Amino acid sequence: MGQKILGSGEVRIIADRREAKTNILQYLESFNAVVVIDQLDTGDYICSDRVCVERKTVSDFLNSITDQRIFDQSRNLTEQYEKPVIVIEGSYDLLYLERNLHPNTIRGTLASLAIDYKIPILWSSDPRETAALLYWIAYREQIKEKRNISIRVSKRFKTFTEQQEFLISGLPGVNTKLSRNLLNKFKTPKKIFSASISSLMKVEGIGKKKAEKIWKLLNTNYE
Repeated sequence: MGQKILGSGEVRIIADRREAKTNILQYLESFNAVVVIDQLDTGDYICSDRVCVERKTVSDFLNSITDQRIFDQSRNLTEQYEKPVIVIEGSYDLLYLERNLHPNTIRGTLASLAIDYKIPILWSSDPRETAALLYWIAYREQIKEKRNISIRVSKRFKTFTEQQEFLISGLPGVNTKLSRNLLNKFKTPKKIFSASISSLMKVEGIGKKKAEKIWKLLNTNYE
């Protein structure tokens, strides 16, 4: 199945197909967001090229602690996205009442997510508030920060071309379209990695600010 697009507006949010069963997509439409429904390998909502949101009800969050799924999901989020976020939906009071989990197990998981995985956790009382959070995260990223929206996925590639596009689309502010522009211009990833700021700026869609971010990433010593 291909993508399904709902709503209109200047803010776009990519939602996983499983989220179509909730009321969140309808609420996002009411906030004047464009919702693209697609199959996501990681997370539930993509708000920009660097922000992906994993949404969990209190019940699902507790279940994911029990089966350790939360840690695999968090690892995938941090590997694929620069700024992952977890939204827990429901009453905070139920967190320690709904399952027979020791409170310290829950606290330890929350601490691990924040400290080990560096994933911020946002709380939402219901689907409407979740939709509002998603909208304003996407608004901040796309309108105020002028960031693109793209899907970063773990997959098997059929060709070297696909692998190269995926590699380059991991650069700051670079989506698949811009990665193709860069590769068409420089021909190899190696030449992109060694390009000057002025050379990067000659590529369609790469302005001075984006070129500086790319150059800085590729030329800053790892510490």
